[in-house]
Amino acid sequence: MPHTTVLIDGTAVPRNLGGVGRYVEGVVSHLVDHQRSGPQLDVHLVVRPAHVAHFRSIAPDVTVHAAPGWTDSVPLRFVWEQTGLPALARRLHADVLHSPHYTYPFAWRGGSVVTLHDATFFSNPEWHSRTKRTFFTWWSRRSLRSRPVVLVPSAATATEAARVVRQIRADVRVAPLGVDRAVFHEPSTAEVEDARIAATLPEDAPWIAFLGTIEPRKNVTVLLDAYAAVRAARDATGSVTPWLVLSGARGWDTAAIERLDALRDTDHVVEAGYLPLEDLSGFLGGADFVVYPSLGEGFGLPVVEAMAAGACVVTTRRLSLPEVGGDAAVYAEPTVDDLAAVMARLLDDPDLVARHRTASLERADDFTWEATAAVHADAYRQVAR
Repeated sequence: MPHTTVLIDGTAVPRNLGGVGRYVEGVVSHLVDHQRSGPQLDVHLVVRPAHVAHFRSIAPDVTVHAAPGWTDSVPLRFVWEQTGLPALARRLHADVLHSPHYTYPFAWRGGSVVTLHDATFFSNPEWHSRTKRTFFTWWSRRSLRSRPVVLVPSAATATEAARVVRQIRADVRVAPLGVDRAVFHEPSTAEVEDARIAATLPEDAPWIAFLGTIEPRKNVTVLLDAYAAVRAARDATGSVTPWLVLSGARGWDTAAIERLDALRDTDHVVEAGYLPLEDLSGFLGGADFVVYPSLGEGFGLPVVEAMAAGACVVTTRRLSLPEVGGDAAVYAEPTVDDLAAVMARLLDDPDLVARHRTASLERADDFTWEATAAVHADAYRQVAR
């Protein structure tokens, strides 16, 4: 039976497997589910040496290759992408080369698929460092004007790209991301307690959760101000306010980081940093609710992951977030006053929170890696033809 040989470049996956790592994991581990009639997919994945064993364990039907060890350096990884990657694709007689993180090798003349995760480099450049926005806007434009198929995670990203980039020649296809229900699920009591310990919270202390990098678009300063306002109002009436726990890396939001550095223990805000993946269901599902007040996302994977953990999620109606949250999420304007009002309403209405928890679990069922992989498999076959 004829087959299509696909090479996926996973060398941009970060060491901690976050970000694009979750995406590559989800796609490669489910492509085998789509070996239906027609050309079969012979899937190859190249990753940095530190990731080889991991990807071989989660995707046993995929042939995993090791890139040179020096690709741990970002500049050298880019050099290898432009030289070693097309050479590997030629040795494998690849029909399709999938570049899952914006950039691709100029020298490759075979079938090409590129994934663009975000169009806010164009629409909201102030959210990104100058170097990052310059780099990714250039590559996004080039991909949209020269590649046969470009994959994006949301209709909002596709719409935004069409608005700001002229002469798009690529077939832009929407492939919403999925969620691993083996990892993100309603937590047990023990998992909630493990997450509490990992977050260094006092025993029996309730909490409100935030998950994400502390960067300008995440709107963390507004979240801190809204939380302080809610707590001050509840303290005045003798009501207990859950702690606010932020999990994620510090990015380049200097205003938010300055605020975090100035916090005292009595402010009841915990910066937990990276929590282990196995603690995230307990962290998200064990919270009174999850707040993700982003100013806009290409997709918003933390919202899906929180819903899969059975959390009531507060987010905004910006860009792709309503596509993800649907009717299950609670929406607030990304302002201090409106976010504080929504948070206070949820703290005063546990029945409303419970209804949104139930709706979240149902909504999360709509986002599967099987469906994501199906869009990719169709794109590979179309490009190969």
